Amino acid sequence: MSKKPTVLVFDLGGVLVDWNGIDPLIRLSGGRLSREEARLFWMHFHWTEKLDLGACTPLEFSAAMADELRLDLSAEAMQAQLRSWNRGAFPGARALLEKLSADWQLAALSNINSLHWQQVSEEFQLLDLFGHTFASFQLRLRKPQPEIYRHVQQTLGLAPADIAFFDDNIECVAAARAEGWQAFHTIGFDSLQRTLREQGWL
Repeated sequence: MSKKPTVLVFDLGGVLVDWNGIDPLIRLSGGRLSREEARLFWMHFHWTEKLDLGACTPLEFSAAMADELRLDLSAEAMQAQLRSWNRGAFPGARALLEKLSADWQLAALSNINSLHWQQVSEEFQLLDLFGHTFASFQLRLRKPQPEIYRHVQQTLGLAPADIAFFDDNIECVAAARAEGWQAFHTIGFDSLQRTLREQGWL
């Protein structure tokens, strides 16, 4: 069991939000991409980084993605696919955050683009529960760059060990740990709840 933190910081997609761009990407590629290759596409494809940093539009990204993966899709069709992969908050996510907010400050830290941010903001009914939201496309910073963790820590005004962070990408967890945060690799909502219980925080 770890030290009780002051703030709980959550990634959104794959932790609180049912985002799955892995299986559709494998399917669209005709199986040319393995599951790990599809995951790494979202982490390392240079157009994904541009999208997350607000340096291109979702439509420009969609065109580049279709071209890179040799998909027989127009930019508009690819963008529609991209939007459909963000399927809403996991059932129980809002109730969990409401319960946790009685004992902790809550924040969100997400690599996210303007298209998905609009969905989260307008449809998913989660953001009002966070004291702070840190969105990559607004900050022009992106996990796992150390600068984004330092920005969050400075904004929160806390020591590293007072921050507990939950993310579904191990690279982002490792980078947070390197900054001294308590960081946990949680893939999906069940994994998040299990980790919170194991730590005695739920």
